Amino acid sequence: MNGFLDGFFDLPSDLQHSWLGLIGLHLREALLPVLAGLLLALPLAQLCVRFRWLYPPVLGATTVFYAVPSLAFFVVLIDYTGQTELTVMIPLAVYSLVVLVPAIVDGVRSVPQETLAAATAMGFGPIRRYLQVQLPIAVPAILAGLRVATASSISLVSVGALIGNQGALGNLLAAAQKYDRPELAVNSVLTTAALAILCDALLVLLRVALTPWMPNGTRRRPRTAARQRPVPEDVIR
Repeated sequence: MNGFLDGFFDLPSDLQHSWLGLIGLHLREALLPVLAGLLLALPLAQLCVRFRWLYPPVLGATTVFYAVPSLAFFVVLIDYTGQTELTVMIPLAVYSLVVLVPAIVDGVRSVPQETLAAATAMGFGPIRRYLQVQLPIAVPAILAGLRVATASSISLVSVGALIGNQGALGNLLAAAQKYDRPELAVNSVLTTAALAILCDALLVLLRVALTPWMPNGTRRRPRTAARQRPVPEDVIR
């Protein structure tokens, strides 16, 4: 058991990173694609809201791309981007669109028409209305999509180990098989899961900070009438 724990953080030198270095690399390869996907999804979702006929083909295209295995994406991209982080991050950015575009569209469409009419009456143009009215109200839906996209991206980074040591924490899985060290595989799985949980918790805190009007479940609910002591009939008279 002691040998297992001693080798938990003793990484092979051919990984070229320490444990903390792999964590930083994993977060970079996972979060930058989600950020890129968000920046692409925001204007794309607005077009889908403005032109409703555009939403079905856009959603269909993102779904088709999501159905393409990541390894097939790597094979296509590797001739252009080589065995680099970019080869891993491009598919992850594309995959995030299938979650982010519907989340943003649903959130923006949930804005009441009365609110949009009031913003228009105040002189808000389409862009200003989208940025200052629709997006803030759609924050809960957008962050819900970001939570799913982030967890998925953190998980899929490990597949990059198949294209030349670009899987960050996933490289530990290959090293565990290569050197017959199962503790490295355990390290990879536990650390990846911890990163996903941590990022999800941070997004929840961000949602609470950006949407103070939403209930957070921490306030005490008032007593219902059924639980209150009944008033005697003679007092009522």
